[in-house]
Amino acid sequence: MAIWNSRGLRGSGLEEEINITNERYRSAGLALIQKVPTPITPIEMDKSQGHITLAYFDQKSTVDYIGAVQGIPVCFDAKECHEETFSLQNVHEHQVEFMRDFSKQEGIAFLVIYYSKLGKYYYMRFEELLRFWERAANGGRKSFRLDELDEDYFFTHKGSFLVPYIDMIQKELDAREED
Repeated sequence: MAIWNSRGLRGSGLEEEINITNERYRSAGLALIQKVPTPITPIEMDKSQGHITLAYFDQKSTVDYIGAVQGIPVCFDAKECHEETFSLQNVHEHQVEFMRDFSKQEGIAFLVIYYSKLGKYYYMRFEELLRFWERAANGGRKSFRLDELDEDYFFTHKGSFLVPYIDMIQKELDAREED
């Protein structure tokens, strides 16, 4: 049984930005992406604040978001990183397995990583994640450094879209066509 506490709120600012972006994409008819709720059972409540202070996860979650962009199925997880090194402990094996299965069904799976010190987002294609994941499984580094990432997949805010990941999906699709 996994226990949830205030550490579970990490990345909630990022998720709120993605939720706003998703609503704008929906309103513009560009995409329909939904936040996947993680089922929890509360153990302790702060009744004065009306907040859950301790809970356990009922089951393993898959990814944070799932939906379709212009008819293309997509799923992704949102991660926040405060350093220039991202620990793969922040990604769970069941998430990698879900993204692998999703990709096999011709969907696009990825991570959106927010590097808070830089104020930049990174679109990590599943194939790139898998390369780092397999490196760790084979006894290599259990993390990846900023300088190992593809510079072409960093992005920032664009107009009213706080986390414009659709541009990165298009970049990935264009790269696939070239191969």
